[in-house]
Amino acid sequence: MSEKTVFLTYEGLKERERELEYLKTEKRKEISEKIKVALGFGDLSENAEYDEAKNEQAEVELKIVKLEKMLKNAKVIDEEEISTDVVSMGIKVKVLDIDMEEEEEYHIVGSEEANPMENKISDESPVGRALIGAKVGDVVTVEAPNGSFEMKILEISK
Repeated sequence: MSEKTVFLTYEGLKERERELEYLKTEKRKEISEKIKVALGFGDLSENAEYDEAKNEQAEVELKIVKLEKMLKNAKVIDEEEISTDVVSMGIKVKVLDIDMEEEEEYHIVGSEEANPMENKISDESPVGRALIGAKVGDVVTVEAPNGSFEMKILEISK
């Protein structure tokens, strides 16, 4: 069974690498100190600090494994190879929500980088799926959970 390819921008890749390095060095050391302190409290059967530190350690180790797996399967979106003729991963797209008469700009990224608060949307989201492959001037229909709506592509950029 092959692993799923994870698409990341260069910025997203560097962010994940920094997070992994932090978890492997500083965070592991911090948790190790918490465990040492908790062990000093004696009886482990009733030691909430020890249990909490061990749980935190397990969570961090799980996150490390997940990040390592993601980075191993990462494919960086090369911005130099991206065409602004059509909407694709790594592209920024300005759209007009026809029903709401509002303009929005989205950065189309892989699911691991999606962050709606920063207008980074996944290519797998309803809006991302509808926009992929569209050109400036196209009107696309977004099939969202609460109904469909239309968007017009105004601009495509890197």
